[in-house]
Amino acid sequence: MAFNQQRRADQAAAKEAKAQYLADRQAETEDLNAEVDEQVNALQSVLEHTLGVDDRINFDSLRSRVSFEAFKTPPALAPRSAPRPTVVEPLTWLQGLIPGASGRHARVVEKARAEDEVALSDHQKAEAAKAVELAKAADEHAQRKAAFDGEQRRKNAEVDEFEADYRAKDPAAVVAYNEMVLTRSEYPEEGFPQNFRLAYNTVSSELVVEYELPLPSAVPAEAEYKYVKTRDEIESKPRKAAEVKKLYQDLVAAVTLRTLHELFEADQADALNVVTFTGVLDTIDPASGRETRVPVVSVRASKEEFEQLRLDKVDKVVCLRNLGAHVSSRPDELQAVKPIIEFDMVDKRFIEQGDALSGLESRPNLMDLTPSEFEVLVSNLFGKMGLETKLTRASRDGGVDAVAFDARPVLGGKVVIQAKRYRDTVGVSAVRDLYGTMLNEGASKGILVCTSGYGADAYNFSKDKPLELIDGGGLLYLLREHAGTHARIAS
Repeated sequence: MAFNQQRRADQAAAKEAKAQYLADRQAETEDLNAEVDEQVNALQSVLEHTLGVDDRINFDSLRSRVSFEAFKTPPALAPRSAPRPTVVEPLTWLQGLIPGASGRHARVVEKARAEDEVALSDHQKAEAAKAVELAKAADEHAQRKAAFDGEQRRKNAEVDEFEADYRAKDPAAVVAYNEMVLTRSEYPEEGFPQNFRLAYNTVSSELVVEYELPLPSAVPAEAEYKYVKTRDEIESKPRKAAEVKKLYQDLVAAVTLRTLHELFEADQADALNVVTFTGVLDTIDPASGRETRVPVVSVRASKEEFEQLRLDKVDKVVCLRNLGAHVSSRPDELQAVKPIIEFDMVDKRFIEQGDALSGLESRPNLMDLTPSEFEVLVSNLFGKMGLETKLTRASRDGGVDAVAFDARPVLGGKVVIQAKRYRDTVGVSAVRDLYGTMLNEGASKGILVCTSGYGADAYNFSKDKPLELIDGGGLLYLLREHAGTHARIAS
């Protein structure tokens, strides 16, 4: 009987252990699915996450308001009360009758008095020494407090200067401010490098951003997990390629729109009329095994246009294309697009304050050239770049300063070039004129080169048209890289 009872108990325990094991394995599977769902939800809410955040930098929060800790007397240096005199009880009447008692009592009193004097002297010396140490400690604390307060004032003065420079639209301050905005942006911890480069053009109030995007591996390769009881295995079901592509395209668009939103929303100084964003992938080219940087999205957006968008309602990819963005159709396969502006073509004076004045006055100033000399310079530049250029006569140019021919098969063709030696921002009318001239000439491309910059309307008009606008910073870069000429543009 007892044996049967034990066997039934063992069987019940084994059944219960097996049921618990299966429950644990199922719970493990559910945890994996929940983790995948959480990752996908985080990717899909990248844009939405920032819409409830105020991206402006509170300058007051950058200032230190910490008070230096008040001086506290160390316990070892705290003053102590003087020792109390020794109390010697007087002789009673009866004790006084004992022979010699009075003498002995007198000697006891004298000894106590002498010991009290020594104790009081030692106490006074100790207190005097502590007073010296206490004064020294207080003085050192005062010096530390003075140094702390001085450093705090210095740092707060730097914040004040930074804020003043930013509101005055100083290029370095504008770049530093927007760098702070993007650095503070909170993305999921995994897969978002948040590396970027910024440059600012004061003429056109344009911020140029080159931003490293998350790689396609940010999209979970697994669609779901399933526990197979017969094999005691947790199997993963791979995500369909079409779904990976869609999720990743959505993510690229989300990061792009989010960055534009954060920069425009944080623009307290009204320093940004235009933001040009290029999203790149820093990865390994599977064909060569070498490190490569692939631009997969590039867009130029004006603040006025962008602020009309309802980002909580848009289809991200459609919205981006409607802004005239160059978007890779297969960013997951590292298919590149042509950036609207090459970051390295931005005038270094706007981003590298250290060498902004280095040898500047020794460089030729393009503004000292006559309009015809400037046209010759531009024509020669494109000749150095491999185009066959011919200047037109000033009286019969029909708006064309130079006609160039790109001899490359398929990609080549006739190019019309106009050069504007302007101090002021080039408006949309000049771009319209170039486009009309290009059509009249039967050219495949039009290039407008200026010594200043372009307004938002000019950029908007050139969207989706075979037009290229090269501003003063880009011109200086091309002269340096292709003609070996280090020039400057100074009014």
